[in-house]
Amino acid sequence: MPSPSKPLVYLILGAAGSGRREVLADLIDGGLGAEDRPAVLLAADESPDALDARLPGLTRWNWTDGIILAVPPPEGTHLFFVTHGRVNPVDQIEAFQLWLEAQGGELARVICVVNCRLVEQHPPLLAWYEACVHFSDIVLLHRREGVANKWLSDFLAHFQGQFYPCLFEPVKAGRVKNPALVLEPQARRLSHLFDEDQDWIFTDGDGEEIDEQEETDDEAEVTAAPEEDIYLVRDGTGRRVKKIPDVAKYLPPPAG
Repeated sequence: MPSPSKPLVYLILGAAGSGRREVLADLIDGGLGAEDRPAVLLAADESPDALDARLPGLTRWNWTDGIILAVPPPEGTHLFFVTHGRVNPVDQIEAFQLWLEAQGGELARVICVVNCRLVEQHPPLLAWYEACVHFSDIVLLHRREGVANKWLSDFLAHFQGQFYPCLFEPVKAGRVKNPALVLEPQARRLSHLFDEDQDWIFTDGDGEEIDEQEETDDEAEVTAAPEEDIYLVRDGTGRRVKKIPDVAKYLPPPAG
């Protein structure tokens, strides 16, 4: 069991209405032991749901100016941080990384819950889910009722053809086959954002990228910086270079 001073933290990605709380309740019920003390952090603007009663230690988190404001229960051993399902996930992931470092938590896994019906109906959202899958260790295929088998096969082939290392698991009736497998703290994500030993980029005095061992005329001009994730890169105006759709445009209005 992890130490309460350094809990295992799970980041839950996905669009609003994807059934994330339903799946999360199943993962906690079936994937943790009686000695574990889970707690769920849910975005303050997410609409209330009857399933909230099944989420242990539920608290709400806010963010302002790119800074996440959330105080997890001090006795928690497993924290489940659920992102805002109507807001850019990349912005939240960037802020979450800083929050995680400040809390001293250990990232166990990033889990993405896919609303298959939503993506089938709105093909532009494939790019939105590509961003989520890029950061994910495991992808849970939910809301598959009525979805064409060919579409699902093509969706999986799209990622498998690009050799994404994450696992893809189906969800049936709000449940996964093996909750313990989903929660196993093993990194399988394509992104290196959360890696302790990130790759470094070396540049010479002209700003040209060079090999770490490469010699230059003036060694003092060589600079090194951690490799930046492709989804976090910004241009000269501060905008993301790699853009993704606004998922809120494809979702029904929030309840209440």
